[in-house]
Amino acid sequence: MGLGKQLPCCIMVTPCTTSPVSPAVQAGRRDNDQNLRAPVKKSRRPRLRRKQPLQPLNPGPLPGDSGVCDLFESPSSGSEGSDSPAAARSCSPLLGPAQHLVQLDLQTFRDYGQSCYAFRRARESHFHPREPLARQPQVTAESRCKLLSWLIPVHRQFGLSFESLCLTVNTLDRFLTTTPVAADCFQLLGVTSLLIACKQVEVHPPRVKQLLALCCGAFSRQQLCNLECIVLHKLHFSLGAPTISFFLEHFTHARVEAGQVEVSEALEAQTLARGVAELSLADYAFTNYAPSQLAICCLALADRMLHLQHPVDLCLVGHPEEALQDCLGKLQLLVAINGTSLTHMLPIQICEKCSLPPSLK
Repeated sequence: MGLGKQLPCCIMVTPCTTSPVSPAVQAGRRDNDQNLRAPVKKSRRPRLRRKQPLQPLNPGPLPGDSGVCDLFESPSSGSEGSDSPAAARSCSPLLGPAQHLVQLDLQTFRDYGQSCYAFRRARESHFHPREPLARQPQVTAESRCKLLSWLIPVHRQFGLSFESLCLTVNTLDRFLTTTPVAADCFQLLGVTSLLIACKQVEVHPPRVKQLLALCCGAFSRQQLCNLECIVLHKLHFSLGAPTISFFLEHFTHARVEAGQVEVSEALEAQTLARGVAELSLADYAFTNYAPSQLAICCLALADRMLHLQHPVDLCLVGHPEEALQDCLGKLQLLVAINGTSLTHMLPIQICEKCSLPPSLK
């Protein structure tokens, strides 16, 4: 009988379940199984998430931008209404007459006040533009007054600080000393200077679309951003100018720290002096005076109008007495001419204390 093909056989090996295993061996097997087991991620407690984002306590202005992202946005048909001046007023708090007076931080003034004042006082002449319209064939003192008379309500409409307004005027005048500006581009230079100033001190600067809407669509985003680059280049990115706002705050802290006036009286005088300074910013005759000189003269005039017993000393800043008296006389004439406008800038309680004619209150 011959050998045929061998059939494959399947061999199954089954473990023996009848052999006894000692407890020690079972414990060792469990330990080995635990060591060979992959690590298991511990379960975490579910994280609680808010269904709605946090809302601010007080409604503030819309977040600002740098102007670069707007170059890549296509305007939609529904965006015109949100960028109108009326919409800008609705999203920004107005600085009305009932604005609360800012409290003084005397401890910070004791630590850094004199050093900050000495530093800014030494750099004041470097940032002070003298005769900004000397090289301007088309921009006149009248057109500058019209532009700033328009920018002052705009800065109040957006709820911006007085420091932003002072930096805006400084940026505008310094650029005018370097480059001739066409008359039809002067308003664009004004809003560009405002945007540059707000980026330095404001938490939420106005959006480019809002500023262009105030110009009634006369300029494009590209024009504004291009002019912004030109202004920054001409000024060599040197923007931290000492302003009237800084010196007013310094003199107010200094007189309170010295015990010359009460805190409430000092704050009222500072508010009134700020209103007088706003009027002087639009008048070309005051461009020859340094910010510290204007600040001390505005504060001295405010003391006179409020009938304070201890007015501020004009010799505090070290300017010549003749120049200080000349500046103070021009400020008195400015207030006499623009008394009605001044009353709209001030709280009612301060207007009632001022020595203005009854017809202007």
